[in-house]
Amino acid sequence: MKTRIMMKRYGLWAGLLTLALLQGCAAGPNPRDPFEPFNRSVTRFNDGLDEAIVKPAAQAYQNVVPSPVRTGVNNFFGNLSDVWSFVNSVLQLKPQAAAESLMRVSINTVFGMYGVLDWATEMGLQRNRQDFGKTLGHWGVATGPYLVLPVLGPSTVRDTAALVVDAKGDLVMQMDNVSSRNSLYVLRAVDLRASLLRVGEVLDQAALDKYSFTRDAYLQRRGVVLETNGDAGERYDLPEAPPAPAN
Repeated sequence: MKTRIMMKRYGLWAGLLTLALLQGCAAGPNPRDPFEPFNRSVTRFNDGLDEAIVKPAAQAYQNVVPSPVRTGVNNFFGNLSDVWSFVNSVLQLKPQAAAESLMRVSINTVFGMYGVLDWATEMGLQRNRQDFGKTLGHWGVATGPYLVLPVLGPSTVRDTAALVVDAKGDLVMQMDNVSSRNSLYVLRAVDLRASLLRVGEVLDQAALDKYSFTRDAYLQRRGVVLETNGDAGERYDLPEAPPAPAN
């Protein structure tokens, strides 16, 4: 049953990606975002869902749950993500990053009540977030065009394809108890949205076009490889934006 459900989800992502590719045949002026009409429509759907359900839930969570408890929840999910970061650091042949992630998991799980307390950060071991999309990028797979996914939000073609593997590395998804798994999904989503409430307010006030601002910020974060063949530097996997028209 679980396998059939996961296959249906992957089929949905594949269908959405195909739809985006078809809509992107008439490429817009930005080569990094040839699916812009599709992406903007999905963004409007996501914004509507956020305003109606997700944001109010996050605001209630922030107002009702004490700050130390919210910090503990955030630490707990961060500890789970460190496990997958360790795996991807190994796949990227980064022994130092892998060792630090493993130490973080060991310390916080044993001494931090399964990650509720983040003793590793206090000891100077900073979190190094990695996922399979970054692993593909490390081995030369370009990010591809920008793509907005329903509910999940900003992504790229490469990162969307990597979701299949990232789902396997999600310890919450691997839980057999459906009720507990779904409860943790909801709690993680609400906690993440609550941590972004202030950022959303600043973005609403500062950005003339929130879609373009979010797209450019996401692509800058995901489209730059900070380490290439062991040498520090920057490599853009996406075409450069077209120059602004002359006045």
